[in-house]
Amino acid sequence: MEDLRVLDDAHAVAARKEVYKVTIILSVLTIIELALGYSMVNMSEQSFSRHLIKGIILILMLAKAFYIVAYFMHLKHEIRNLIMTIVLPLGLFIWFIIAFLADGNSFRELRNKYAPYDQESNIPVQQKQQGEHEKGTIEMKKAVE
Repeated sequence: MEDLRVLDDAHAVAARKEVYKVTIILSVLTIIELALGYSMVNMSEQSFSRHLIKGIILILMLAKAFYIVAYFMHLKHEIRNLIMTIVLPLGLFIWFIIAFLADGNSFRELRNKYAPYDQESNIPVQQKQQGEHEKGTIEMKKAVE
């Protein structure tokens, strides 16, 4: 019975060390992301260094997502087939989102190119004066008659 207790204590110590390790890694990655984010505040929108920092932050976010899924969903210690049943559909789902966004953007661009009356713009619509609408209505009635 004493042997089981020793094994149980050894397992608990190892599990606690693993939790501390993952917590420290996630905390360090978060602090690095925050520091990089705050360093971008005064950069111009189109500068190369700003885009580089955004890419680095994206890679760090993916690393954090890996650690969260691997340790807190207990996938790190599972067999490969079980991991693939979760990772493969997730990858397909992300691919579908990217494909649908690209397709929607292409539709919008083609619509703007071939149907200019549907073109999206940021120009505010000018409001007509009160009498202009009535003149247009009277002219339309005369054209119909």
